[in-house]
Amino acid sequence: MNVSSKQPHLFKRYDLAIWIRIFGNALNAMTTFIIRPFLAIYLYDKLGGSLVSAMLVIGLQPFAGMLTGIFGGGLSDRFGRKPVMIIALLIQILGLGAYTLADNVWAFAAITAIMGVGSALFNPAANAMISDVVDARQQTEVFALLHTASNVGAAFGPVIGLLLFQWDSTLVFITNALILLAYLLLVLWKVPESVNRIPDQAQTEPVIPTSGRWLDHKVLYGITILAMPIGMIYALVISILPFHLSDHFTHSADILASLMTFNGIMVIALQLWVTKKTQLMLAYRVIGVSYALYALVAFGYGWSRYVALLFVIEFIFSIGEMLIGPQLQNEVSTMAPEGKRGFYFAIFGLHLQLPLAFGPVLGGLVYTAWNGTIMFMLLGILFILAGAAQVVLLRWLRKQKQAVLKLDTSNLTVRNEESFST
Repeated sequence: MNVSSKQPHLFKRYDLAIWIRIFGNALNAMTTFIIRPFLAIYLYDKLGGSLVSAMLVIGLQPFAGMLTGIFGGGLSDRFGRKPVMIIALLIQILGLGAYTLADNVWAFAAITAIMGVGSALFNPAANAMISDVVDARQQTEVFALLHTASNVGAAFGPVIGLLLFQWDSTLVFITNALILLAYLLLVLWKVPESVNRIPDQAQTEPVIPTSGRWLDHKVLYGITILAMPIGMIYALVISILPFHLSDHFTHSADILASLMTFNGIMVIALQLWVTKKTQLMLAYRVIGVSYALYALVAFGYGWSRYVALLFVIEFIFSIGEMLIGPQLQNEVSTMAPEGKRGFYFAIFGLHLQLPLAFGPVLGGLVYTAWNGTIMFMLLGILFILAGAAQVVLLRWLRKQKQAVLKLDTSNLTVRNEESFST
């Protein structure tokens, strides 16, 4: 094999269905980030200054998504990726349309919860489709492309959201609904069903044998639980960080929007380069470094009193998420048994949905009882402990993979020798 042979150009490396999926990630992120950074402040004002009540409303969307993931995680394995993706997009389109009719906080909260159901249905099916059609050696790159696309939306969404107070929000929601409708039509016409695509080569045995029972997926649950601090820091950024910043800075909403836009631009610019530079490194080492960077970010959010330092911290945040996102998704993809990919991605999605559902309330209680500095310090300690445990688990999983590969190689050698002797 000639290792120096050139790969096809990036845009020729994957078929149209993959690029439609990547394009759709950017659109989904755009619609999310238009309102996400400012929802906490909006609800805080509407609910008479009750921080905990505002956090409860914010938690409705991920809570609905969490329930959807738990009870509907295997829907795309049974009914196909494409139908579930289409239904999920329809739910989000209707939700965006309903936003234009909402006239009180609770209507806004109910619609947001429904949007959470759509998102929770869409992402596992779409990620499972990647596992169905992309070679395992290229999946890390594809997941990196998806993360880059998400940050295209994350980079520009907050800026648009900041302008909503000066512009017609109804027109923005309608525009987003039309964009998602165009994406739905692309999925309908150009994305083939992938759930029944069985590779020509023989399927290898799963690394961790399963019999189909819930308790047989303990490694998946372990990875998911230990990844929850990642979801927690995102939950606190969109809920408590605006209040923590307002304690120490003027124009805190502008600072938050600028930080999130800066984060998105960094990921857009560097994600593929970072992935390429780290793709030959051991996954558990890359992930361990990411947890250390996240811990540094948590401490930095808590103690920073200078705007310039906040941007340094945000750059570290960007590097951490660029390292960990594609790696963890690839680990879940490669360990998922045949016919369980949708279920695996749905359960793994709980590492974001569960903290997003309960994190704002927990963070609000800690913030109210002490302050934002203590809250972020506790999160930093959690990252250190969970990161160490995640490295141990993933290192053990790698040894299991090597053992399975060695056994498969030995069995193939024996069969070849028997065939030769015959």
